Amino acid sequence: MNYEKYMNICIQLAKNGEGKVSPNPLVGCVVLDKDGNQISTGYHAKYGENHAERDALLKLKNGEEKDGTLIVNLEPCSHHGKTPPCVDLIIERGIKKVVIGMRDVNPIVNGVQKLKNAGIEVIEGVLEDKCKELNEIFIKNMTQNKPFVAIKTATTLDGKIATSTGSSKWITSSEAREEVKNIRNRYDAIMTTSSTILADNPSMIHNKKIILDRCLKTDLESKIYKQGEIYLFNQTIDMFEGGINFIKTPSKENKLDLNFVLKRTNELGIKSILIEAGGHLNGEALKYADKIYHFIAPKITGDNSSLSCFDYRKISEISESSEYTIDSVEIFEPDILLTYYPNR
Repeated sequence: MNYEKYMNICIQLAKNGEGKVSPNPLVGCVVLDKDGNQISTGYHAKYGENHAERDALLKLKNGEEKDGTLIVNLEPCSHHGKTPPCVDLIIERGIKKVVIGMRDVNPIVNGVQKLKNAGIEVIEGVLEDKCKELNEIFIKNMTQNKPFVAIKTATTLDGKIATSTGSSKWITSSEAREEVKNIRNRYDAIMTTSSTILADNPSMIHNKKIILDRCLKTDLESKIYKQGEIYLFNQTIDMFEGGINFIKTPSKENKLDLNFVLKRTNELGIKSILIEAGGHLNGEALKYADKIYHFIAPKITGDNSSLSCFDYRKISEISESSEYTIDSVEIFEPDILLTYYPNR
């Protein structure tokens, strides 16, 4: 049986829940009958709604799943949460074999053992690396109790995000900018700074926005404040007013304490953040970043005074450079998107 084929289907199904299931994981499911024919699929569509296994099994009304196989990218849950345990329904429906991509890192989940105790064959580790990458946000949340932090930047070939006068529209193509919207949808919140707001007056449409404005320099009539939940980190005010959450934040060297910001956002239930800002915040955030999305346009400014995408320190030896692993290269004509991870 080609379980990899069906696991890939599970992964693609799971992605339908991006941006809607947090803090839960992304999960997709395929059900085969006893003869190996695909008879149902499901996915976790929204937090609080049916998990993938329940979604797939409840579509079957005539017992055609009995003695069949259920394939799912994450170990089925064995505990009561917003919905009943998926393991119980799998057992009840007479499934003979369960194929999973990865174990659940939530310590209260023990679905594999419960399935085995019921006499169900369990096959583990199918496309495990891909399944872990799919749920990298959930894994960090569960294992470290910290939000997953990603940085998005768009540069010329020589690493510039704007000229010395601040001119930056548009470095990348409309196709690349559409992909940025897709990336945003994967994250609970986006983060930017007063400098970016003052320079570009962006809208940054999203459900939740984190704004770093130490001295409250931005105009609250700016486009970014017109939509979404706003968390405004600053050094003076701690209150809720006019639909904005002002959060008083300690400063270090005339910069808001990023460690405090990330800890506070985690407490607020924000489990993943996409940073879209200038070189200073991008650079300062690198030590917290789990992933970088780097769009590159086939342009060269040739001007060293132009603004760089990561600008936060001076080094004397090339060996002091931070090192990363490129995970993927995608083309959004005429630009490319490099996705890379820090070597830690």
